[in-house]
Amino acid sequence: MVGGGFLPRLESGLLCFHIVGFFGIMIPLVIKSHHKPEDQVFEEFLNRGSFPSQGLSWFVGLSGAAFAFGGGDAAVHMAEECSNAAAAIPKAMILTVVINGCLGFGMLLTMLFCSGNIQDALSSRSGYPFMEIFLQGTGSMGGTLAMVSVLLFAAGCSIFGMLAATSRQFWSFSRDKGVLGWSLWSKVEISPLLTASIAALLGLINLGSKLALEDILSMAVAGLYSSYLIVSVLLLYRRCKGDIFRFSDATSMQMNLPGARLTWGPFHVPGIFGIFVNGFTVIYMTIIIFFSFWPSEMHTTAKTMNYSVVGTCGVVALAIAYYAVRARHVYQGPIMEVREPE
Repeated sequence: MVGGGFLPRLESGLLCFHIVGFFGIMIPLVIKSHHKPEDQVFEEFLNRGSFPSQGLSWFVGLSGAAFAFGGGDAAVHMAEECSNAAAAIPKAMILTVVINGCLGFGMLLTMLFCSGNIQDALSSRSGYPFMEIFLQGTGSMGGTLAMVSVLLFAAGCSIFGMLAATSRQFWSFSRDKGVLGWSLWSKVEISPLLTASIAALLGLINLGSKLALEDILSMAVAGLYSSYLIVSVLLLYRRCKGDIFRFSDATSMQMNLPGARLTWGPFHVPGIFGIFVNGFTVIYMTIIIFFSFWPSEMHTTAKTMNYSVVGTCGVVALAIAYYAVRARHVYQGPIMEVREPE
């Protein structure tokens, strides 16, 4: 709210810290740790949930990896503050996945080769296996604390970007009259306060129930990927029907608005390859959403059950009810604000 103009410079500095911190953790681990053999890293699979097959265990565990890639659309919610957003935002999203995908895969291999005794890590008194892996690898409590501090600082700073993207998304949807109480939340100074307050209150749930917090995290996977799935299905449907035209073929300036023609922007994957990408996306996200509702153990109890499906379906039901009663009468689609040339 106060230093919005400073945010791009701050995040550029945090990007540099993110990359330097990555090597600051990986290099000591690789140099000082005892490395596991390759066959143990690439061929050994664990099934700690007692599922009847390794394949089912793998699909249930896939949600954890999917959570790491959730939120890759954050740059989209900053589009109204970006020049040439139609081309810059897709490039930023792809660059984000490429950079963090490479760094993440490198750190994944490092942790697998340097993990030491897995059982000791899982039963660590800290409650966080990665801390025990750092300690086993470096053999130094001071080095472990320094490496953990890098992760804590990076995780804390990531809140800036997430809060900026989430509050802007909430504000724009309120401006479009798509949220209950939109007249209040559409004020620029109010939406960040409400977003931060809700996030803080959700964080307090962990004090009362770790299971409830885990269910909320599962809801985050289902919610994000459901929003991606809806868009991807509609895009695939329009692609197959041939309803999306090139910009040069458009006969009206009213494009990509409710009731108007759909046209490609300056950045898209054309032809059959684009259909393949969209089709693969739909299949992948359907699998992710389905298994995000599964518990982590085959023989579950009331304390280990994954209740995220209840929360997700409840939110969807409330949204449908609000749309039927109120939103369909006031929501007119995305509002476009066009700046007149000076």
